Amino acid sequence: MSDDETMREKGTATRTRVLGEAHVTRSKADPNDIAAPFVDMITDAAWGHVWSRDTITLRERSMITLALLAGLGNLEEFELHLRATANTGATREDVTEALMHVAIYAGVPRANSAFKLARDIFDDMEDGNG
Repeated sequence: MSDDETMREKGTATRTRVLGEAHVTRSKADPNDIAAPFVDMITDAAWGHVWSRDTITLRERSMITLALLAGLGNLEEFELHLRATANTGATREDVTEALMHVAIYAGVPRANSAFKLARDIFDDMEDGNG
């Protein structure tokens, strides 16, 4: 097995653990999709090389990722990773702390938008809707 294949397998396993089987299956549904090379690249780079490292926990990576996504205004991806907290162990309190950092270091409007979205998503998750 090549290093690329090993990294893809490692990345796929981590991505599935964090985002869930259903999300990963949906994202790979059509190998002819224009985004298929992109999915392969993020599986290798983000999920294989970064998320699979054992230097910090998935909870800590989740908090960092949420703060970065909120700070950059990438709220669609923020929502995906917020739902993944069910698998990473990051709590509401952890997300609050991360977003407090966003407010100070990236701006109150970005944090405010993320707090609103987080409130709705966590409520939805607690109601059993994902």
